[in-house]
Amino acid sequence: MAEGLARDRPALSRRGLGALAALIPLLFVGALFIAPLAALVKRAIDDADAVSPLEAWRRTEALGLLGMTVGQAAASAVLAVLVAAPIVWLVATVDFPGALLLRVVVTLPFVLPTVVVGVAFRALGTGLLDGLGMDSGLGAILAAHVFLNVAVVVRVVSAVWQQIDPQAVAAARTLGASPWRAFADVVLPRLLPAVAAAAALVFLFCSTSFGVIVILGDGRVRTLETEIYQQGVGYFRIPEAVALSFLQILLVVGALILARVLGRRTPATSDRGARRRRPRGLGWLPVAAVLIWTAAWLLVPIGSLVVRSLRPGGSWSIAGYRLLFDAESGTSVADSIRYSVTSALAAMLIAVMIGLTAAVAMTRRRDLVAKTGAALSILPLGVSAVTLGFGYVVLTTLLPREVGMSPLLIPAVQALIAIPVVIGMTVPALAEVPPRRRDAAAALGAGPVRVFCSVDLPMIGRSLCAAAGFAFVMAMGEFGATTFLARANTTTLPVLIGALMGRPGADNLAAAMAASVLLVGVSALVVLFVELAAPRGAQAAAGAR
Repeated sequence: MAEGLARDRPALSRRGLGALAALIPLLFVGALFIAPLAALVKRAIDDADAVSPLEAWRRTEALGLLGMTVGQAAASAVLAVLVAAPIVWLVATVDFPGALLLRVVVTLPFVLPTVVVGVAFRALGTGLLDGLGMDSGLGAILAAHVFLNVAVVVRVVSAVWQQIDPQAVAAARTLGASPWRAFADVVLPRLLPAVAAAAALVFLFCSTSFGVIVILGDGRVRTLETEIYQQGVGYFRIPEAVALSFLQILLVVGALILARVLGRRTPATSDRGARRRRPRGLGWLPVAAVLIWTAAWLLVPIGSLVVRSLRPGGSWSIAGYRLLFDAESGTSVADSIRYSVTSALAAMLIAVMIGLTAAVAMTRRRDLVAKTGAALSILPLGVSAVTLGFGYVVLTTLLPREVGMSPLLIPAVQALIAIPVVIGMTVPALAEVPPRRRDAAAALGAGPVRVFCSVDLPMIGRSLCAAAGFAFVMAMGEFGATTFLARANTTTLPVLIGALMGRPGADNLAAAMAASVLLVGVSALVVLFVELAAPRGAQAAAGAR
């Protein structure tokens, strides 16, 4: 009997650790995601001037705001798919020198802070849009959203294309189909679910866009996101802000469900996948055309930002960069850089620990706690950062002052945004670990932690490093929620850029663009590290953010 109890102890220990691992993400996300939303609701109910949601929507013209939000997000999704289509073909089917650099160029806009993208497109100007007779504010917003989200379409769709069985295409060609007919009959039907899922994700991200619309909309383009900020911060009308927040949450949840359903419809593919071919002769012409197309959409805005940072007044100068580090100018960025890096590192550690714990629970448990924790861990990805940040402002008034002033608050919020990416990149890697290896290690007497460190960790190491890189750069560029929480000694670089853009004077504009170039440089280095570290599967998973 004693021997039986001894044998049962490891199993009981594994079950106890598994339950704890499933609870940790649930508690973390519950404290940092559910609590601020609940605080908003409580404040709205307790408000002396509280009105019904229907009345609040009427006062704020919510239907018009919803129409604009849905319209610009849908247009952005369609345009992103069209712009990304030739790039998807190049990434999925062509082997050429510089493929790594192309992946970096495609991914870089996706991880840039939205405030930096807004600054870049303001630097680029909207003269072309005016010449075409388009509304420059809305046109610039759509172009910026395409710039930001091309990577989503490229990664999601190219990952599916690369797994399509080449024998199916070869069979169609053998039966007399032309290359275009083989593509239309064999490849395209298998890609359409992935295209629809990627478009749904782009719609989701654009429906919660804030920094781009604030900077490029010039107050003329109003969406649910910007109106939540205006009602809550500008007018301090809590009931109206909460009513709009819940309307947006319904929109976001609908987009998340749609993306999930469409993603599951992706047909079965082959493990062998298609081989990328190196073109010959005239075959290089379409490759060159797609590279020019990519540069026009993704490199020109960044190039214009660099040029404007060096030509703040129409002549070449590094005055903007000098102003950043000039303490007497009042725009010294040294402290912001130091705090941005340290808070992003702390957020990266938190996101990796919580995300990895959630991923382990998702791959090894199927109970209600694990499923609930996994769902809550992914949900913050699509919820308005403005709503979340405003909720923190209300929540901190209900908590002890030490909590609201804690140096861990901003990194924890930044980690909350990055956790879904860590989960998305580590779950596929953990799913590839053979269970036999774990069982063999356990049979030799290794405990759950030892099994994970000796079996799982070496196999998922590259994916985990890539996830950490993405978590760092996302935390470094978080703008929406951090704007509400930043103090004089906790001002991050994106918040500083937003503040400089709001100040009059050419010097402040030059300093904002110079700071944006610094963020672009840091982001590019991290994306290059991620591309070098991540295996192919992890790179594809990251596309789903």
